[in-house]
Amino acid sequence: ICRKKKIRSIIKHRYNCCTKPASDPAYIAENVLNREFHADKLNEKWVTDVSEFKYGAGDDERRGKIYLSVILDLCDKGPAAYVYGVHNDNPLVFTTFDKVMEANPGATPLFHSDRGYQYTSKEFRQKILNAGMTQSMSRVAHCIDNGPMEGFWGIMKREMYYGRKFKTKEDLIQAIEEY
Repeated sequence: ICRKKKIRSIIKHRYNCCTKPASDPAYIAENVLNREFHADKLNEKWVTDVSEFKYGAGDDERRGKIYLSVILDLCDKGPAAYVYGVHNDNPLVFTTFDKVMEANPGATPLFHSDRGYQYTSKEFRQKILNAGMTQSMSRVAHCIDNGPMEGFWGIMKREMYYGRKFKTKEDLIQAIEEY
């Protein structure tokens, strides 16, 4: 039936790269979340990460990348905030954090991330403390510690991104927004 209807699965390729850890982290948090991914109410537990998306093809000068920073609420597994950027850097992550706090004033969830340099910086730690949150981080090379976030990226990319070509940044952003 699948062959007749030209339906094909999208096989996830093996990805052997882990988060680029900070070379000199200012702060490393314990894994407080400890793979307890269930939340009974909104703003109880948030997980976050950044992922890369490419657009354009060949030697086209419009070829490039965008980075999507997302904070998921573990109660409904939906994005509490997301921000696009052209660089995977501190401003991207900080803007996402500011956006989620603006949408959820007074929220003090457990905030879990990997050990990327953005999340281990003094500035980010201060944002967490100012918000009255507890910070949690995955252990080195244990992607499953941030499983719901990694699962979100995997499902999103298989359903919306892999196997498609996006000619422009605008086309890619539109597809993400529609997704």
